[in-house]
Amino acid sequence: MSANYDVVIVGGGIAGLSLASALAGKCSVALVEAEQTLAYHTSARSARQLIPSYGPPAVQELTLRTLELIAAQDADRPEPVLSPRSFMLIGDDAAVREQASGHMRPISHAEAMELCPALVPDSFTAAGLDTGSFACNAPLLLEDHRRRAEAGGVDIITGARVHSAQRLGSGWELGAGQEGFQAAVVVNAAGAWADELAVLSGVEKVQLQPYRRTAAIVDVEHPLPESCPMVAAADDSFYFRRDGGQVLISPSEHEPSGPEDAQPHPGDIEALIARLNSLTTLGIRGIRTAWTGLRTEAADGVPVVGFDAEARGFFWLAGQGGYGFQTSSGIAELAADLILAGQGAAAVPGGAQAAGPASRTAEALAATRWSIRR
Repeated sequence: MSANYDVVIVGGGIAGLSLASALAGKCSVALVEAEQTLAYHTSARSARQLIPSYGPPAVQELTLRTLELIAAQDADRPEPVLSPRSFMLIGDDAAVREQASGHMRPISHAEAMELCPALVPDSFTAAGLDTGSFACNAPLLLEDHRRRAEAGGVDIITGARVHSAQRLGSGWELGAGQEGFQAAVVVNAAGAWADELAVLSGVEKVQLQPYRRTAAIVDVEHPLPESCPMVAAADDSFYFRRDGGQVLISPSEHEPSGPEDAQPHPGDIEALIARLNSLTTLGIRGIRTAWTGLRTEAADGVPVVGFDAEARGFFWLAGQGGYGFQTSSGIAELAADLILAGQGAAAVPGGAQAAGPASRTAEALAATRWSIRR
């Protein structure tokens, strides 16, 4: 016998958990996750930095709203999720100028060296600084969403991979693990598996593409100062930041992948270490741990948020790319408004008239994508 809910969310990463938290207490919700633990894949492999100057305009708008929402909740937390950590872009003049946005200001070479003295002076000629960027305690944020969701009556079921999904009257029937579910709305927050879930549900794919992104925590001879910003190359070839006495590094690769439990390619981190040891005085000595996550994107780089125009009650919450944490609360607010408004046949991801306090994020998305299907 199937359990009945208003909404079933498929996917227990930051997208699914933040939406569950936003809907908690407002309707009946179940969240189902294929893995035995929540946030097992990409959400557990985050760079833990929220950067208003990073991403296309819609993403930047969602980031600003997310920062507002998290900061408001931080006022009531014993330990804050956010802590100030600037973001610095380095490279040649043309590359920095091209990548910098309105949230980033140009700084002099001398200022950049003062902020990050580990840089070799002739390794860059221009820099930009985003002082509105924040470090994010990702595990704390995930746990806070889980706690808020469960306190509001959300049922969270792990180890329950969806194996069947079909329209049933005015709603949906799903089989996940050993359980059955009926719901008016199914939310596809399945990350790299979002298109696969659509196919299983008899819904047309939106051509989402997962991309690899590898990172590692490394030991260094000369730790970065606590005030050092996160540093990224303007040509997207690397980034690094302080991680206690170690340093987090990434080659920032953008390599297409299928949906999988991605692992680092042999030699990728070692090649980056060699390069960073030539561009900095960090003196990287060895790898403490390394991992690879998948950032799943739509063709235009804008998150796919809204009811499917052709499958009533099927809600897309996917394609966040590498912006999952930094857009999560803004997207969850917008998605919750749309779902609670009952726009099961809506063709646009956010009619601003129904989006309430999230209207500006709805407008930012709608201005770029007028329909879930392009």
